[in-house]
Amino acid sequence: MTYKKLRVIISGGGTGGHIFPAIAIANKLKELNPSTEILFVGAEGKMEMEKVPAAGYNIVGLPIVGLQRQLNLKNLINNIQVPFKWLASQQKAAKVISDFAPDIAVGVGGYASAPLLRIAGKKGIPTLIQEQNSFAGIANKMLGKKADCICVAYEGMERFFSADKIVFSGNPIRSEIHPYTEKDRAEAISFYGLNPAKRHIFVVGGSLGSGTLNASMKGWISAKCPGGEDVEVLWQCGSYYKKDIDDFMYGRECPNVHYTDFIKRMDLAYAAADVVISRSGASSVSELCAARKAVVFVPSPNVAEDHQTHNAMALVNKDAALIVKDSEARGKLLPTALELVRDSERIAKLSKNIAPLSRLDAAQTIADEIYKLVLKK
Repeated sequence: MTYKKLRVIISGGGTGGHIFPAIAIANKLKELNPSTEILFVGAEGKMEMEKVPAAGYNIVGLPIVGLQRQLNLKNLINNIQVPFKWLASQQKAAKVISDFAPDIAVGVGGYASAPLLRIAGKKGIPTLIQEQNSFAGIANKMLGKKADCICVAYEGMERFFSADKIVFSGNPIRSEIHPYTEKDRAEAISFYGLNPAKRHIFVVGGSLGSGTLNASMKGWISAKCPGGEDVEVLWQCGSYYKKDIDDFMYGRECPNVHYTDFIKRMDLAYAAADVVISRSGASSVSELCAARKAVVFVPSPNVAEDHQTHNAMALVNKDAALIVKDSEARGKLLPTALELVRDSERIAKLSKNIAPLSRLDAAQTIADEIYKLVLKK
């Protein structure tokens, strides 16, 4: 296929699970043809307004907000504004499309994708949706009725979208995430100052951190204050919780626990780990599949349609991961992970079963579908 110069709008965001695949798609399109022009469209005040420019791309923000289900005064005021901000977002999206004149519009989920793709479709511009989760989000379910192509990462998505539009692509991930060698592991152990003679658990709660994972770690440390065990823990507590964890760890002698608010080299953190404890957002699941890691998922209960549980169970049902409910994590999570990290045969089986679920070519597959749609226009 000849990869000619394109003008592409990529819209959506709100969470890293939407933003990082979007950036991976953009990077692949630029790799295929450096002259391709890409404009992101996000929601004002959301994390994409910071993350996308940091990745080197321009972004326009829409004033759109979503309905809040929890009833309080703040959410009531928000919900009253929803229809007015929807109309304003449609008007702004129409102007963005008119000014940029894209060859195609790509939606990755999140509030901002809805008005942008809706207007693009009305103007006859091809549209492609990338659905990261095993349970489709509201925006993508709505947009899928008119979209030209829907790229998915899980089986059984025909329950949400027309089968003839579905392409099984997998989720695009960071290029540095891959199956790791013993050489990679040695580099990772050195980078993080770990003991190569010990087994290692990596606890990752995302950039902001996870209250449940942190509480589980605190409970285990309070009971054990690990020092002489054969296991070391690399613990990413998140920037939001860093002060609390600093206060908790003050005066505690726990040489086998290494904690930090931010992981600079996620690839090396994965490489060092025998077992990973993680939430089950779409990007995390896809990276762990690519890294072929034995993982204990703790799905977040604070997400739409409980999609993190659906994501995790898609692997658990294939004996490719373990799961601990958020409500049970404080008592069960660390004992489950410690039992697993000492069971080499179980780790090997989980690693073997998770490997076929990875799609290292996801970004290329989606890029090819983008070009097919443009060439058909």
